Amino acid sequence: MDKFIIGSHQSFTKGFNGLYKSMKEQNGNTFQFFMRNPRGSKRKEFDREDADKLIENMQGEVPIMLVHAPYTLNPCSDKDYVKEFARDVLREDIERLEYFGKHLYNFHPGSHLGQGTEVGINIISDLLNEILHEDMHTTVLLETMAGKGTEIGRNFEELAMIIERVNLKDKLGICMDTCHIHEGGYDIVNDLDGVLEEFDKIIGLERLKAIHLNDSKNPIGAHKDRHEEIGKGHIGLEAIRRIINHEKLRALPFYLETPLDNEGHKIEIELLRSMRE
Repeated sequence: MDKFIIGSHQSFTKGFNGLYKSMKEQNGNTFQFFMRNPRGSKRKEFDREDADKLIENMQGEVPIMLVHAPYTLNPCSDKDYVKEFARDVLREDIERLEYFGKHLYNFHPGSHLGQGTEVGINIISDLLNEILHEDMHTTVLLETMAGKGTEIGRNFEELAMIIERVNLKDKLGICMDTCHIHEGGYDIVNDLDGVLEEFDKIIGLERLKAIHLNDSKNPIGAHKDRHEEIGKGHIGLEAIRRIINHEKLRALPFYLETPLDNEGHKIEIELLRSMRE
């Protein structure tokens, strides 16, 4: 039976081994974190000793980890200094993540702010063409979005358009957020197979590298992006059971971003493990 790779978003306040310790306390075997302040540009000095200890601890236990870009990033902004900030942060974070080997880096494609979807997609793909390079180990993930305002990535077609315009396509993947695609209008509750077939047709399931496992405070198609605790929202426990056990998804790493503390995530991980078939 394939390994259930499950963890939650962790605080980086206690360094790299603080991430590992929190993961173990929650009975997880992977984790997601921000490399820097999620709402600003500040990042910690790189502690090589701490990083090396994490690498040692992960051997044979943590197959993959995921770094999330700061929420403040808008790679397709209408302001040059905002785009430059996004470029610098992405480059710096990925360079630091490269130290750990083959792992994942996820970011929100951003909002075009009235420039138009086509313009926004071109800006994002140009940025990726500038940052991605042949010898990198990291796989960079575009996240599926709920479709608030002028967000790009509100549907599979927009993500496919970004990928199509990137030269090093083998360095790109997708992180599917269950709350986001539900609120974006995809019926993962009643037609998970159909949604995955559509994803495969438009993007290709081989590009799906991670799942943000979140319930939703809102009904399908709300386009608001409000995460809920597992089983307490409009997606519900039975749909989540199907997601974690689906033959096309079960081998992927799953990351909880539900509105809970570490103890709450421990309870959710225990629940999800009990549901794994």
